[in-house]
Amino acid sequence: QVTSFQGAAVRSLCTSSPHDHPEHGRLVYKGNLAKAVLGVKFFSYSTSIFNLFMMPYIMLKTGIGFESLFIQAAFYGLIGFFTFVTPVTLHVLTKGYVIRLYYKDEMDTYTAITYNAILAEKATVFHQKDVKIPDITKMFTTFYAKTKSMLVNPMLFPNPQDYNHLMGYDKSIYFNLEEEKEADEKK
Repeated sequence: QVTSFQGAAVRSLCTSSPHDHPEHGRLVYKGNLAKAVLGVKFFSYSTSIFNLFMMPYIMLKTGIGFESLFIQAAFYGLIGFFTFVTPVTLHVLTKGYVIRLYYKDEMDTYTAITYNAILAEKATVFHQKDVKIPDITKMFTTFYAKTKSMLVNPMLFPNPQDYNHLMGYDKSIYFNLEEEKEADEKK
């Protein structure tokens, strides 16, 4: 493929769609909060690390001290709470947020890309048959892939059939009338 770019010919050797990934398959979903999740987690981690390095220095230089051991423990506990609990809570809440979702037609497998605890991308591969929809709507869970909770926004799927296939809504529901009659008779 040859395209013109300001009078110069540019040759493209790409044979696949920009939405295809050779290892994972076809891109069917891209989360719009990926950069925000990464930014918030990075900010939280960096402020916690900064806090860890600066608190001893500030304590030594300013001479801030409390005479009561109880007040000292409460103060350091409060500092430790915000230093450690905030990043852990953010990770727990956002660990299932799907950044990208790929689908391989020939194997009927999905690959969900999420962020792990050290802000690296993590790939989770699962089959459509491994998808379980929670009985009760959960705040940060759209579905479970095996046992891992995943969060996607159904409105961000460019093709609604991809979402329907992921959730299993495209399967035909077969009702056996004889089984229903037997169940009613047993009651």
